[in-house]
Amino acid sequence: MWYALDITVDGAAREAVEYALTEAGASGTETETEADDAEVARVAGYFDRAPERDAVRASVLDALRIYGLPPASLRAIEAREVEARDWLGEWKKSWQPVAVGARFVVAPPWGEVEERPGRVVIRIEPGMAFGTGTHETTRLCLVALEKYFAGDGGGSTSLLDVGTGTGILAIAAAKLDARARVEACDTDAEAVEIARENASLNGVAAQINFRTGTVEAAGASYDCVCANLTADVILPLLPALIGATCGRLILSGILDTQAASVRARLAQLGISETETQSDGEWVAIIV
Repeated sequence: MWYALDITVDGAAREAVEYALTEAGASGTETETEADDAEVARVAGYFDRAPERDAVRASVLDALRIYGLPPASLRAIEAREVEARDWLGEWKKSWQPVAVGARFVVAPPWGEVEERPGRVVIRIEPGMAFGTGTHETTRLCLVALEKYFAGDGGGSTSLLDVGTGTGILAIAAAKLDARARVEACDTDAEAVEIARENASLNGVAAQINFRTGTVEAAGASYDCVCANLTADVILPLLPALIGATCGRLILSGILDTQAASVRARLAQLGISETETQSDGEWVAIIV
């Protein structure tokens, strides 16, 4: 038996609720919009055990805050039981390889991808950690890495991935430059283990130093630092992120409505020139 929570929200809050359900332990989510009202969405989260509704509600409200949306965006939460099915098998059939930028293809371990010169294939085993390559914030980082890491003329030689999640950005850097020094950190020990497994899956585990911790513990500087987090996490970390960077700093996980506050904080720290890339309602700020 599976359990589902059906969460009805304003259409603009769909993505925030999907994120919240994953953080709350949902094994998968499914979203549909009302046929006669595109401003309303229903997001179903599927659990292998009965979820605590109050805990999920708190997670949703926290996600709405992070995304800059009002609590009133949450309209209703309803629970139901779902007959047992091979959800994982059905989901695997639906997850297809994703092309990102000119070179990257992010694919599950079971997906078939044509190998050809110049193509960088990254295999990611989906887990509880964030970052399968399909989200705009991850795509923005991958495009920035393609442009600035190991580019023409040699590019960067070292990278730190802050908040590594599935390890996708560290793996991308290691595949772009086999000689690079690549390190990755995350405060979630489970995410670090998932990232290590994904690195092994891609044959670059020996090249990446994964650790549990934050950027403040970095004992060196890096030609490139990636921080795919959220704006409220990035802001207090900016001094440490800048201090760890001796080349380019890639900041992602920032909504377009939050970009001004990040730039304002950078200006306070003496940085006025930045590059901004956008994908949907998300932006990456490159220092």
